[in-house]
Amino acid sequence: MTSEAPTRAYRRLSVEERRSQLLGAALSLFAQRAPEEVSLDDVAEAAGVSRPLVYRYFPGGKQQLYEAALRSAAEELEQCFAEPPEGPLTRRLGRALDRYLAFVDQHNAGFSALLQGGSVVETSRTTAIVDGVRRAAAERILSHLDVEKPGRRLRMTVRTWITAVEAASLIWLDEDKQPPVDELRDWLVDQFMACLVAGAGRDPQTAAVVRGALALESADGPVGALVRRVAPVIGDVGHLL
Repeated sequence: MTSEAPTRAYRRLSVEERRSQLLGAALSLFAQRAPEEVSLDDVAEAAGVSRPLVYRYFPGGKQQLYEAALRSAAEELEQCFAEPPEGPLTRRLGRALDRYLAFVDQHNAGFSALLQGGSVVETSRTTAIVDGVRRAAAERILSHLDVEKPGRRLRMTVRTWITAVEAASLIWLDEDKQPPVDELRDWLVDQFMACLVAGAGRDPQTAAVVRGALALESADGPVGALVRRVAPVIGDVGHLL
C-alpha cells in the first residue's frame, strides 16, 4: 500500500492579510535594492502571486506600493525610539539605538536610498513620510528629557543629533558596517551627551536637563566611561579659564 503525500491546507487570505503579505515582500526587496531597481513583477514573484493581483491591491502601481511600504517601514522605525522613561538617560538611548541600528542593518540598501534621496520614486509624499519619522524620533527623545516645553535651542540640539545619527548610519553601511555596531551605538550615545553639555553652556534649560540626566548616571555607566576617556585630554586647560 502506498501512502499519499500530505497536502498543504489552503486558506484564502483576507484583504488585510494579502495586503500585508505584499507589503512584506516589497519591503524585503527594497531592503536589498534601491526602489527604482524593483519592479512589480519582482514583488509578485517574491509574494508568489500574479502581477494583476498586485495591481488589484495597489492600482496606483509601483509608486503606490512603494509609498505604502515606506509608511509601514516608517511606523516600525518610529517605534525604535519608544522606550519606558525609567533609569539613566544613556541606557534608554542605548536601547533605542540598538533597535534603530538593527533596522538599518536589516534594510541596508533600502535605508540608504530612503535617506539619500534622488530615487525616481521619490515624491513630496515620500519626503514627508521620512521627515515625519525624524520629527517623531525627536519628540520621543525630548519626552525623555523631562521638559514640559522644550525651547528652540534644546529642540535644535536633539534634531541636530538625529541628523548626525542618520549620517553615521549611512557612513556605517558604506564602510561595510564598521566599526562594530555596539561600538557605533556607544559612540552615538557619547555624541548626544556631548551635544547636550555643549548646549548647556548657552542655554539654561539645556543646563537643567544635563544636571537632571547626570544625577541618574553612575561611575560604571556610559557617562562615567566618557568622563574617564575625556578627562586626560582636557586636563591641562588652566590657561583657558
